[in-house]
Amino acid sequence: MTMVFNEPEQTAVRLHTASISARWRDLDAFNHVNNSSYLTFLEEARLQWLQQLQGPWLSDHAVPVMAASQLNYRRPIAWPAQLRVELYCMRLGHSSMTIGHRILEATDQDTLYCDGHIVMVWMDPATGKSVALPPAVREAGTNG
Repeated sequence: MTMVFNEPEQTAVRLHTASISARWRDLDAFNHVNNSSYLTFLEEARLQWLQQLQGPWLSDHAVPVMAASQLNYRRPIAWPAQLRVELYCMRLGHSSMTIGHRILEATDQDTLYCDGHIVMVWMDPATGKSVALPPAVREAGTNG
């Protein structure tokens, strides 16, 4: 199933918006931001979101891991660029959260570079088994 996330769905809960600058080192041989850097921008936005939660999101028995990612590359990012990375909760499960994302030009919200979603699963690192979402994560995904 391909999920296009051009515009946030009405049921999606906004989690976080991050401002990120494309760096010179993000460029590839074609002189635009390499596709792998998009994942780095999304990771940075997720970490910013997690760090501002009102409660623990990480413990000795519950750590988030990425289970899946889908990125729809809409247009190349040229350097220098100021980016706006938007994160939305698309779905909450018992141990997982589907986070929709959009990477936009910070000064022009009509310039969409990338959209898609990732699935994060919380697991116990000692057992490798999934565990319930931490309350702070569930609360953020429910109320924004």
